[in-house]
Amino acid sequence: MTEYRKDLLANGLRLVTIEMPHLHSADMACYVQVGGRDETAGLAGISHFLEHMIFRGTADYPNSFLLERAFEAIGGAVNASTDVENTCYHSRLHPRYLPEAARLFASMLTRPLLTDVEVERRIILEEALDDLNEKGDDISPDNLTARLLWPDHPLSQPTIGTGASINAISEADLRRHHAGYYTPDNTVIVVAGNIRHDQARQEVEAAFGHWQGQTLLQRQSPQTVPCSQPETVWVKDSDSQINLQLAFRTPGRNHADTVPLRVLRWILSWGGASRLMLRLREQLGLTYHVEAGLSMLADCGCFSIELAVTPENLCRAVEEVLGVVRELCAEPVPDEELKGVLQAYLFDLEFSQDNPDAMLTRYGWGELTGYLRTVEQDRAQVMAVTPAVLQQAASKVFSAGNLKLAVVGPWKANDRKQVKQVLEKF
Repeated sequence: MTEYRKDLLANGLRLVTIEMPHLHSADMACYVQVGGRDETAGLAGISHFLEHMIFRGTADYPNSFLLERAFEAIGGAVNASTDVENTCYHSRLHPRYLPEAARLFASMLTRPLLTDVEVERRIILEEALDDLNEKGDDISPDNLTARLLWPDHPLSQPTIGTGASINAISEADLRRHHAGYYTPDNTVIVVAGNIRHDQARQEVEAAFGHWQGQTLLQRQSPQTVPCSQPETVWVKDSDSQINLQLAFRTPGRNHADTVPLRVLRWILSWGGASRLMLRLREQLGLTYHVEAGLSMLADCGCFSIELAVTPENLCRAVEEVLGVVRELCAEPVPDEELKGVLQAYLFDLEFSQDNPDAMLTRYGWGELTGYLRTVEQDRAQVMAVTPAVLQQAASKVFSAGNLKLAVVGPWKANDRKQVKQVLEKF
């Protein structure tokens, strides 16, 4: 059975469908290729601000209450997210209300009112406070390592923006941003569930066929700044624990090391028997949870390791994390361990086919970003991973000059000195 079907509408809008006839529901998403990396420092956060504004009402549903009720009437609960490259609007729906869902999303994307800016600004400023402590210092490890990874580039800016940039965004700025990026050729509509492709095309064409416009993306890649030693950022915060993020810069998602890096992430932190959890939690009791993450962008990426520890465990935790990743560079992953990880990875791939939300991401986001990969393609590449390939990928990424460390919490000067000594040995 074909995993997905795809159509290009006359106005440049792309439609992707995944037929899952065994389900009783459907999910629909609209991916727009705009995010934090498309913003200037003065208007940082405008993509996220615009996402919020679109929920405040449209020409057909003039306030957020009426819009929410319209989605509820078709079995849905509309939501959205903005990241550094894309904005996504999505909802579950009853399959028989697919025409209404297409019309609702079309109303949001093509006919937003963009009013009540000041009310929404206050809400976003409150949201932005989540990343700040009582002194106004940024305590988000993601934000802190981003500034080290991508200096002087939009990727170094918080996706939500800063207090100054949020306050600087005007209604006119929002309208320009919408006109510049919310165009059919810059958007992918994806539907997964108990639907038929031909019907989905008919309904999406009827709802979005009037939409016109073009986007010219002008994204610049961040420069690679040569560095021979790890870089660190330390922020004081009155918490009971210290939050750590170790971040390693990676190549973009189309690089040959992408799949090996995904497997390395599983080896490090997928489940209680993974290397980081086994070493730092089960054997040493240094933390409750440690997690590895992998963010792969068009032209760069980040392999991160995050955990929280008590101040007295800070230096030991950093030392042990670095020891675990050093082992991946120095020694091949044993065949038995790799076999188990690959089997778990393949199970997860298979299970994802029961999840319409996972299918939206795989095929909708994949189409938008030029990284559309079927389950079978992923399966084949994962099965081709060998211990030698993993060791090579690990050696390229987990290097001293590639490491950025953010430390947030009640650390002391001696803690910083000890961690510096650990980093010098890495």
